[in-house]
Amino acid sequence: MPPAPASPIAFRHRNFVLFWTARLCATFAVQVVSVAVGWQVYDLTRDPFDLGLVGLVQFAPAFALVLVTGPAADRFPRRIIMGLCVALEAVGALALVGLTLVGNVDTGPIFAALFAFGVARAFFGPASAALIPSLVPKEALANAITWASSSWQFASIVGPVAGGLLYGFSPQAAYMGAAVLLGVGLGAIALLRVDQPRRTLDSSWRTLVAGFAYVAKEKIVLGAISLDLFAVLLGGAVALMPAVARDVLDVGPWGLGLLRAAPGVGAIAMAVLLSVAPIRDHAGRIMFACVGLFGLATAVFGLSETVWLSVAALGVMGAADMVSVTIRETLLQLWTPDEVRGRVNAVNMLFIGASNELGEFRAGAMASIIGVMPAIVAGGVGAMAVAGLWAWWFPGLRTARSLERREDG
Repeated sequence: MPPAPASPIAFRHRNFVLFWTARLCATFAVQVVSVAVGWQVYDLTRDPFDLGLVGLVQFAPAFALVLVTGPAADRFPRRIIMGLCVALEAVGALALVGLTLVGNVDTGPIFAALFAFGVARAFFGPASAALIPSLVPKEALANAITWASSSWQFASIVGPVAGGLLYGFSPQAAYMGAAVLLGVGLGAIALLRVDQPRRTLDSSWRTLVAGFAYVAKEKIVLGAISLDLFAVLLGGAVALMPAVARDVLDVGPWGLGLLRAAPGVGAIAMAVLLSVAPIRDHAGRIMFACVGLFGLATAVFGLSETVWLSVAALGVMGAADMVSVTIRETLLQLWTPDEVRGRVNAVNMLFIGASNELGEFRAGAMASIIGVMPAIVAGGVGAMAVAGLWAWWFPGLRTARSLERREDG
């Protein structure tokens, strides 16, 4: 009697359930910290440029360590790397608790704690992303990537609201709640049982830059990674939400939590839709259309002066981003051999970090020059332009169709 076919549903595989739980808890904690730190820093300085620095400080380690994080994910057990990173984030959260208890009024120690978060995320990203194909059979990979991405989005729904509410009670309550969540995530990682082939990598320059070399060679991978980099670099508006909530929409921490949650609501709704109606054809064209929609919704958010329209625009942004993320990440995993997957994912995480954290710095710096809302609108228009240019420059990516097999282009 032939063995039963492997389930294409990721949640039917124990290791993935544990992985998803750990990623959800860790991301939820980061969202709580992000809202609390953003509000605290803006309360201390009232300068949108400092909101941009919050992102830059967290991105710097990913940039500085990119030649280390990838080889580490290919050489050492990825589960162990994830556990150490979550433990470091818990230490950072507890440090923020201590700072608030002693009445710190300086942004320097806060940025130091955020730097520790950045180091942890620099190693966590490549290791966790490279681990996903080892958790499920190939038939469930696209479903696993969708739900792995949705763990971040789900945390983005509840995390910012919880962060705003907890910060309204007290800053230390927000940071302590994040530390508890990180402890739960660490427990889930400890229960993972994953076999990862042991590899011995030399320390040559060629080994260290193998991820960059592979990305440069494979145009599908290069196009997918760089599309995310430039679209979100220009279109990101998260860093400016504290200023929008306080100065434009005139809402408090609860309103900031609502704004931060809105993209996650749209993304989760789209993730559920994709789980029952996955993309079967024309994946490349759908991806580019959604990147363009992401930019358009960002521009609408930048023009809005009412809460309901801002929330709706952010919801559309989240839904569009979920589609493009699912397609990009699935193509990336299918086109990358396991022996270089850690290093390629390190490059991918560097680009994602650049798009998010440097995007926040770009937004904060531009807002300090031309104003908050014009900076958001300009970023949305830029994201739409990127979608058009990349569709032209990477025809193989544009014409990619199925997410179930590798295609030439």
